[in-house]
Amino acid sequence: MSGNAWGRTRDHFGLATVISGLSGPHEDYLAAGGYGFIIGDGALDYAPEQAIETYYSWVPLPGLGVSPDYQFLRNPGYNQARGPVHVISLRLHYEI
Repeated sequence: MSGNAWGRTRDHFGLATVISGLSGPHEDYLAAGGYGFIIGDGALDYAPEQAIETYYSWVPLPGLGVSPDYQFLRNPGYNQARGPVHVISLRLHYEI
């Protein structure tokens, strides 16, 4: 969303959500102790992974952007025995 609505034409606000899952064979493979590139610890208690992310991009000066970001992950790695996870970050952007 553009900051025009609140008088900050260079600023932006973003919000996204996603729910993702595994195919049946992939779920069976991980539940049987299989490992993937990023997921799989041999103890899968399957549930769809859910993520919400929000950020605000603040531009105090032309060429300088500061963006605090928050992410919430439920069932990370498609495993309801893990998480939830909260990720807080800060992005800085500078261009000449």
